[in-house]
Parts: sequence; C-alpha cells; structure tokens
Amino acid sequence: MKNIIPLVLLTEPAYPNWLKKQPRHTTQWIQAHLFAGRAGDTMLIPGKNGDVECALAIITDDADIWSIAHLPAKLPAAEYQIESSLKPQQLTQLALGWQLACYQFTRYKAASKKMPTLAAAKSINTAFVESAVAAISWARDLINTPANDMNPAALAAEATRFAAKYKGKANVIKGEELLKQNWPMVYAVGKAASVPPHLVDLRFGRETAPKVTLVGKGVCFDSGGLDIKSTGNMKLMKKDMGGAAAVLALAKMIVDSKLPVRLRVLLPIVENAISGNAMRPLDIVPTRKGLTVEIGNTDAEGRLILCDALYEADEEKPDLLIDCATLTGAARVALGTDIPAFFTPDDKLADELMHHSRMAADPLWRLPLWKPYRSMLETKNADLSNDPDSGYGGAITAALYLAEFVSRTPAWLHIDMMAWNVSDRPGRPKGGEAMAVRALYSLIKDRYGR
Repeated sequence: MKNIIPLVLLTEPAYPNWLKKQPRHTTQWIQAHLFAGRAGDTMLIPGKNGDVECALAIITDDADIWSIAHLPAKLPAAEYQIESSLKPQQLTQLALGWQLACYQFTRYKAASKKMPTLAAAKSINTAFVESAVAAISWARDLINTPANDMNPAALAAEATRFAAKYKGKANVIKGEELLKQNWPMVYAVGKAASVPPHLVDLRFGRETAPKVTLVGKGVCFDSGGLDIKSTGNMKLMKKDMGGAAAVLALAKMIVDSKLPVRLRVLLPIVENAISGNAMRPLDIVPTRKGLTVEIGNTDAEGRLILCDALYEADEEKPDLLIDCATLTGAARVALGTDIPAFFTPDDKLADELMHHSRMAADPLWRLPLWKPYRSMLETKNADLSNDPDSGYGGAITAALYLAEFVSRTPAWLHIDMMAWNVSDRPGRPKGGEAMAVRALYSLIKDRYGR
C-alpha cells in the first residue's frame, strides 16, 4: 500500500480551532518550531513514531489557484493527498495550481528537483486537471524551445502530430505554394528565412456542430526584419510564436474534453528574418482579402500574417472566432506583462470573458476598438498601412488593422498577450506561459459544452 501523506489545508481563521483539537505531541512540535499559522506557511508534522503524519499548509481565504502552488518546491518528494472542507471546484483549482507548479523545462537540462505528487481524490476533477496541465505544459515547452529547434517546420510538425493523435484533419501549405494558394502576406513575412513559411489548417469534430475557430500567431523568431530590433528587444523573440502555442493548448483542452464543437485551428508560421529577398519598408503587398498594405515597419509583422488567416476564418462565419498573438509592446505598456489585453466588438462576449477570467483566476482586460483611430491606418499609396506614423494607441491600432479582415463574424476575440513570465512565482516559472488559455476554455465550455 502506498504511503500517502495527508495535506491539511487551513485558512488563517480556521487554524486556531484545528490546533486546539490536535494531540499534545502535535501541538508541542508546532510550538517548538514557532509556526505562525499565516497564509503561505507550511510544515511537516511527525507522528509519535517519528514518521511524517501530515503536511500542514495555511492558505488564503479565497483559496485561489495559486494558494498551494508554493508547496511543490518546499515539500520533499512524496505523494500527498489534500484534506480540506473546501468545495470540489476550489479543490480542483488548487490541484491545478499544484500541478502547474511542478512544471520544469527539461529538454536541454536535467530537472533540478524531483517533484512531489498529488494523489487523485473524488472531490477533484482529475480529468480536467490532467488535460489542462498537459496542454499548458506543452505550450510552455513550445515557447521555451529556442528557434534553432523550434523553427516553422518544427512548429508545423508539432501541430500536425497533435491533429493525427486526435484524429483531426491537417492541411499544410508552405513556401512558394503559399503564393499559388493566395496566402501572400504569410509568404511575404517568412520568405527571407532559411526555413520557409508554413500555413497549418487543422479541423476536428462534426461538421454540423457549432463552429469555433482559433487563429494563432506563429512567428518562431522575430529579428524585426530590415527594421531590425535592438539586442535587448530581440533577446526574447523565440516567444513570438506564443499565440500559436496558446491556441494549440486551448485546442488540446477542447478535444480532450470532447466539447461538441466544429473546431478549426489556423496557424500562420514564419520566421521574420533578414536576407536579400526580405520585405522592405514601404513595400506594398496584397492580402488574401485583396486589400493592399504598405509596409510601414517590417517589425509589425504579426498583424500581417494574422490578417490572411483571419480573413480565411471569417469567410466561414464561425460562431466564435478567437485569435491569440504576442502582438504589441503597447499592450504591455498599458497593462504590464501579466495581463493580456483583449478586443471584441461584442459587448456580451466581453462580459462573458471577463466573468470566466475571474472564475479561472486567469487575468484579462478589455481595451476598446476605438474607431476614430482607424484613420491612423490610412496611407496614400495603399488600402492600409501596417504601422501608423503615430506611436500612440499601438495596441488599439493593431486590433483595428485586424478588424479590417473580420466583417462577417460578430463574436470575435483578439487577445494580445506577453506569453512569458518575466520572473519566478509559485506555479508560474520564469519563461513561456500559456496566457488566457484557461479563461478561454471556460468560456467555450460554458457556451457550447451543455
């Protein structure tokens, strides 16, 4: 029989009453170690024979997802089982936070610690936790992998392997074939790289089910092109495919839980590189929609590849269209690195997403599609510019640019995310992060899972 250590979770107000009911050897041990019983405190408590009797952890009153995420790093490797009177939904969130805290990126370096495990319990939705952890860990791995190993061909292969595993249909267009099949922007942005640009199109589920389409920005590395980035700004650009990684994680959660939707995933995948055939400032390039775009800045490449994919998605008039992208520094200036910005013309959808963001403890914040700023995209020689002369409102003007390619789908969400944790926090290690995925999954499940 396995030796499973009980993990006693108590809030600060509940701790004194619990302590009064404990045997003398337990209270003496706790007092001898000056245990304060404050949120975040934890300790192992021995039994009379010296073996570990239980692990005690004091959690915050709201029992949010990260309340016990510090424990895997503090506790020795063993199997633990939560003992608490919290509701099943709260316990499921805590279990998810624990599991996400056990993540380690080990492709190039061995794990620094053998992590403790959490035993399954009837009150925990284990299937959801396992699916979410696997999906988010996959996205983190994709983002953390450097561009020498995660190039456009490698990311496309990850997507097609996923489709094959879940019996989805996959279509991949790459290189010169993109021009022949009218994906001119994806080709223009990625043509300078040694690995050609790819467009990945995945489909899952019954054709008669509600249509949910996900679009993810897949820039495997962004040098900025001829408008080259500075050293500091270029350093993290392996994460510029974080939107594609987030979309794949979300898709995995959807198919894992067998939500009754017709799921489509569109991934324009490129490397924004420099060579003799790279796109230049003030080049004018057609889009899949037929609109022409003057390249005001080659470093505003994400909206270029997204506009072709969004137009293709919009042509089907899906019930819900979501795109995820590490699109603008302006969104980070406005909201910081932890909170993705989102845009939508649908007020009801915005309210729903904010509700699910709070429920899942997965932060998002709405910014406006402020139509008066649309004039900033105008240019004399083409239908649109990808980079307004003014630097103000950069996240909004980027969203307005994308809105030009979504005219048939009212329920459209554009997510502008960092996709990276800039420092280590419990459950959220420094590195790649699948931001907004849990909130979006909750939204989709609520809309279509019933």
